[in-house]
Formats: sequence, structure tokens, C-alpha cells
Amino acid sequence: MTELAYRRMSADEFIAWAMEQPRGRFELACGEVVPMPPGNSIHTRVKGSLARRLAEEVERGGLGCSVYPDGMAVQIDGRTVYHPDALLRHGPELPDDAVRVLDPLVIVEVRSRSLIELDSGLKLLGYFRFPSLRHYVIVLAEDRAGVHHERRGDGDGLTTHIIRDGGPVALDPPGIVLRDLFPAS
Repeated sequence: MTELAYRRMSADEFIAWAMEQPRGRFELACGEVVPMPPGNSIHTRVKGSLARRLAEEVERGGLGCSVYPDGMAVQIDGRTVYHPDALLRHGPELPDDAVRVLDPLVIVEVRSRSLIELDSGLKLLGYFRFPSLRHYVIVLAEDRAGVHHERRGDGDGLTTHIIRDGGPVALDPPGIVLRDLFPAS
């Protein structure tokens, strides 16, 4: 890691720095670079499966949405940038050179038990700063379970649903259901 990674930086500095890194994934939390551990086999398979299933449901429904698997930056503020495992946004395609999504509708994170506190706390609060966000799904791959946080239609609160045995998870809007969060073993 370069020396730049050890100093505090802004979201713009971080994104420029992260795009130059040959390997590894990083997030920026309150100006501090946070290296993300590599995913194990189940984590990686579940991430891929979820992104594919989101894209299939969007296509099946003919919805005006785009699915972005792993890699797009969600900038919370000038000092915090996260990289969710999958996200869905409504509206026209982003330009080819876009690296940030500022209007997510659905965010999905696949996590191990060791990182669940970050996703259930700081990320939950940060992601729901976006008025566009309606669903934040945290999947615990090893447990075949998860949590679905849903913003109510009036925008004034969240409803939390426990996900058991892989689903189903209703995401409305945009009007899709993920029937099984996990790939076949």
C-alpha cells in the first residue's frame, strides 16, 4: 500500500487513489482508508448470484433500472465512500466513465459475522442518507440468512425483516422478488 493510503483523505482523493491500486479493495470511513478482506468461496459465489438474480428480475420485469455488481463507489459524504457488493438504481444508464452512484435504490452487502456490526451500524446510517434508497439487504452467506432494512413509503422510518433460509425478499420499488439469495450448492 502506498504512503497515501495511511493519511486521511477526502472522498475525491480516495477514489482517485483507489482507481490506481493494482490489487485489493478499499473503502473510506471518516477519511480513513479501510482495506477490505478478500472474500472466501461462499462469499464470492453469493455476491455473484445476487447480482445475477437482481439483473434477471430487472430484465424480466422490463424495469428502467441498472444493476451494478461489486465495484461502484457509493459516496456518503466528503469523507466516506463504500463499495457495496451489488446495487440497483432506477433511471437511465450512468455514463461509461462514472465511478460513483449517488442515487441507489437497492444496496446489497454480503458479509461474514466479523463485519456485520459495521454494516448494521455506520453503513446502515450512511446508506439511508440517500433519499432514493429504499432497501438495504445484508446477507450472511455462512448462515444462509440475513436482514432486509426497508424504508417505508412515507420515508419516515425503517422496517427490518429477518431473512431465513435464503428468502424470499420483496423489493418494492422496483417491484421484484428475490426468491433465493443463495446459489445452488
